[in-house]
Amino acid sequence: MKPIRHTIQLIIMVLLMSVRISYAARITNFNVKDYGAAGDGINLDSKAINKAIDAASAAGGGTVYLPAGNYLSGSIHLKSNISLFIDQGATIIAAPVSAANGYDEEEASVNTIYQDSGHSHWHNSLIWGENLHDVSILGQGQIWGKGLYKDYVKDKQSANKAIALYLCRNVNIRDISVLHGGWFAILVTGVDNLTIDNVILDTNRDGMDIDCCRNVHVSNCSVNSPYDDGICLKSTFGLGFARATENVTITNCAVSGFDEGSFLGGTYKRTVSLHWKDGPVGRIKFGTESNGGFKNITISNCTFNYCRGLALETVDGALLEDVTITNITMRDIVNAPIFLRIGSRMRGPAEVPVGELRRVIISNIIAYNVEPWQGVLISGIPNHPIKDITLKDIKLYFKGTGTDQQAKLDVPELEKGYPEPSSFGTLPAYGFFVRHVESLTLENIELNFLNDDQRPAFVFDDVKDANLRFVKAQTSGSIPPISMKNTENITVFQSLNLPDGKLSNKQ
Repeated sequence: MKPIRHTIQLIIMVLLMSVRISYAARITNFNVKDYGAAGDGINLDSKAINKAIDAASAAGGGTVYLPAGNYLSGSIHLKSNISLFIDQGATIIAAPVSAANGYDEEEASVNTIYQDSGHSHWHNSLIWGENLHDVSILGQGQIWGKGLYKDYVKDKQSANKAIALYLCRNVNIRDISVLHGGWFAILVTGVDNLTIDNVILDTNRDGMDIDCCRNVHVSNCSVNSPYDDGICLKSTFGLGFARATENVTITNCAVSGFDEGSFLGGTYKRTVSLHWKDGPVGRIKFGTESNGGFKNITISNCTFNYCRGLALETVDGALLEDVTITNITMRDIVNAPIFLRIGSRMRGPAEVPVGELRRVIISNIIAYNVEPWQGVLISGIPNHPIKDITLKDIKLYFKGTGTDQQAKLDVPELEKGYPEPSSFGTLPAYGFFVRHVESLTLENIELNFLNDDQRPAFVFDDVKDANLRFVKAQTSGSIPPISMKNTENITVFQSLNLPDGKLSNKQ
């Protein structure tokens, strides 16, 4: 009898545990359909989604679950200790932007002077949160910003974002895809301890903007953004003070500039260059807004395809320092494959000094079929040189076709201009144009052109203390590999078929 009694007791215990587990699951998982969501793509579901979020918050936290369906929505308000889980087959669809469709107005901003409107407001978004902690957006579903900001050139509708987070911490965004994300598919400002992993963004403007954030990990993401930047680090004055973006890793990511929608659709169309004069954007970039600076950042194992190249910029009086970038492949690049820039636009409080760009290592780079008008562009400004830069183990293949007239071109300084390599026009070197730089190392660099080019491989202007080791460059006829102006202490070792020693033409 005892074995039977023990068996009955065991069965009762298992049943009680199952009831408890089921009850706990029911308490911690909040299905939006239980709160009135239709999921039919016709009726507005944002009220129901927000009710589910409120219920989860009142219970101390949990997962707000969107099963398969189409959820037409206005603004969704995230809260702390909440996971928004968009399941496979579920799509949140942005309704046309209006108060009637439940969109929030732009909130009062702490500052609207030193950055664009899009970086001054967060509430006018599809999904947003402010002053939150421990929040996630997860799942294999999709966010379709159908009713958000549409066309970069024609549509002047106020900026709206798919996801916007302000002054948050402990944030995870994983596994989702975003189609047509508005002004920014993901905008995070003042967010610490942020993970963005295995996310696909196929969008009309910026993919992800990581602004004034610390302790950030971006991995395994694909970002297609033909008309703006793919993965962009910024440090605006949007918090009301300057704060660096720092302690950042970006790894195993792909950026591209195919037609919007064709990346998720699998057709990878390339018509952007037909109606966008500078070609697709895509790319990974630091800068544009650079009040707080960038520190302690690594980028590795990324691909660029049919887009612009890597850009590191500081133009508003901040430090850009301690950066390593390695294992990057690029194909069909439409302007400078590598762009390093100090400028003095100084869009920020008065009396802030010009910034510095220093201690950067870029290695293991291959770029193939780069457009002929711009090679690597590294440019400080007079009396503010870029310092302590190392580029090594790099192979670049340019389309060529440069002329001897182009080799004589003067490159404008554009000290106060917007930091975009295309602004400098065609460069007088097919490979590297280097100006206002101190302490530069070029090691194991190989430059090639696919068609004959009448420009030198390198132009150095106001360069001091450069080391060229094992540098090779294709040249045409008797054209010298290096053209120098106001340059001193250039050490050459087994490079460019030049004798080992020092070059200088300091005036």
